[in-house]
Amino acid sequence: MDQRIINLFDEYTHVPLKRDVFLSRLAKLTGGMTAALAVLSTLEVNYAQAQTVAGQDDRIITERVTYPGSDTTMKGYLARPKANGKYGSVVVIHENRGLNPHIEDVTRRLALAGFLAMAPDALSAAGGTPTDETQMRELFGKLDAEKTKQNFLKGLDYLKSRPDSNGKLGCVGFCWGGAMSNQLAVNYPDLKAAVPFYGRQPDVADVPKIKATVQLHYGGMDERVNAGIPAYEEALKKANVPYQLYVYEGAQHAFHNDTAGPRYNEAAAKLAWGRTVALFKEKLG
Repeated sequence: MDQRIINLFDEYTHVPLKRDVFLSRLAKLTGGMTAALAVLSTLEVNYAQAQTVAGQDDRIITERVTYPGSDTTMKGYLARPKANGKYGSVVVIHENRGLNPHIEDVTRRLALAGFLAMAPDALSAAGGTPTDETQMRELFGKLDAEKTKQNFLKGLDYLKSRPDSNGKLGCVGFCWGGAMSNQLAVNYPDLKAAVPFYGRQPDVADVPKIKATVQLHYGGMDERVNAGIPAYEEALKKANVPYQLYVYEGAQHAFHNDTAGPRYNEAAAKLAWGRTVALFKEKLG
């Protein structure tokens, strides 16, 4: 697919760009509105492809949970291995599309790998993630940044307090959630491992606060996010923060999301996920 189209879609989902403006620009690239709508249908997420681990998989236990947030009750989706025990614990942080079937599946993947995992819903205060994408985008635009960060920090506290947690904490996030993963690394000294996928980098002045091992995953074609890599890496080195940085050549933003059509890169996704699980097993076991 024409890289200009993917870049335009990235602008639409992150700036954000109004839908009518986006479609007008897409029509110019594709040759008309009919072609634009056809291309858009391949770019938008398809949650019918979201399930790689069944919600009723008898090897794991899943549940809907709540915990106290910042002036709200936070909702979350939790999964863990079926056997009773104490497990390394991971907060899973969704993209700017909220807590959806894909992120729930990622949470189950971690449970199948031997972890206690929970995906909080950033839109809990609004009743939870809506199915209407326009409404979802509006709600994300209204989030209070500080309160939202505190809600995810409290999610780490909640996991740590559970009797099925071994007290060792990590986080993994994607896009919007990748940026939040970086913020948790900066603001939660007990965090053992943070894995941001194509997430905005933290302020370099805050990097010395990081105590966790950071594992960073970026798509080689993701110019918007990748512009922040050099300063972040320099700050990590200067602060002696243990880190691993991987750039997957030819991969797009959202390359790990197997519901994201042509942006999904199976080879890069599997390699990055294997590295993620290996780090968690090393640091949270």
